[in-house]
Amino acid sequence: MHARLTPTAALLLTLPPLLWAGNAVVGRLLSELVSPMTLNFLRWLLALALLLPLAGAVLRPSSLLWPHWRRFSMLGLLSVGAYNALLYLALTTSTPINVTLVGSSMPVWMLLIGRLFFAVPISRRQWLGAALSITGVMLVLCRGQLDLLLQVRLVPGDVYILMASAGWAYYSWMLARPTTEPESIRSDWSAFLLAQMAFGLVWSALFAGGEWALDKAHIRWGWPLATALIFIAVGPALIAYRAWGAGVARAGPAAAGFFINLTPLFTALLSSAFLGETPRLYHILAFVLIVGGIVVSSRR
Repeated sequence: MHARLTPTAALLLTLPPLLWAGNAVVGRLLSELVSPMTLNFLRWLLALALLLPLAGAVLRPSSLLWPHWRRFSMLGLLSVGAYNALLYLALTTSTPINVTLVGSSMPVWMLLIGRLFFAVPISRRQWLGAALSITGVMLVLCRGQLDLLLQVRLVPGDVYILMASAGWAYYSWMLARPTTEPESIRSDWSAFLLAQMAFGLVWSALFAGGEWALDKAHIRWGWPLATALIFIAVGPALIAYRAWGAGVARAGPAAAGFFINLTPLFTALLSSAFLGETPRLYHILAFVLIVGGIVVSSRR
């Protein structure tokens, strides 16, 4: 069936940016309580525990999952293991607004990776939409000082989120491409997500172990951390991933990529409410350009 942007698909693709904006703000709030790789591991460990009663059968030795372990290992690395770890790492040196706006380079990555690795052509309208979005991203990178654009220096957080965006784009195309994996797993969202989590948690554990081995880890247990972990495990993990997968299936990866750019708007609102970080004028202009990219690229 040809992918198209229906109202249902639009709703499904709008919910994850709202929850991921909350994830970015919470990640910033928790930076003093727990180190980024450890936070990512704890988040997905809890999410896996919550999903296990619903779809635990997919991990049994007799499951049809294991002949396809390479694919699920890659899906788990790009989503659970790398994307979220890089996001939390970015938040240690940058603000949630900046991180989510730089992450709005997603449409460009979606188009380029689709063209390079999956032979998907790019229309002129998509190029124009991507250009508008990347202009908004560049506006954030130069902190609103256009005369300094050629002298812009990326802070570590900007680099981390650019890497995360490229990985997430490839992950989204992998979701949309036909595969030989069993239909019994792919058609069951809980089993499909749990399979990714199980492999992703292995990657996440390796990254967290490296963080502790390098003596760069810390954790301060308490109710603030426990409450935050419950939120990021249920909302931005389980609910958002379910909605994103369903939305990508309906609208296609290229159109879906532009919806991630709604995250900065929600982040700006939440940051103002919980962190006291009032958006600057260049943040607002960048968001207008990014939304313009969504509108232009998704019109037929």
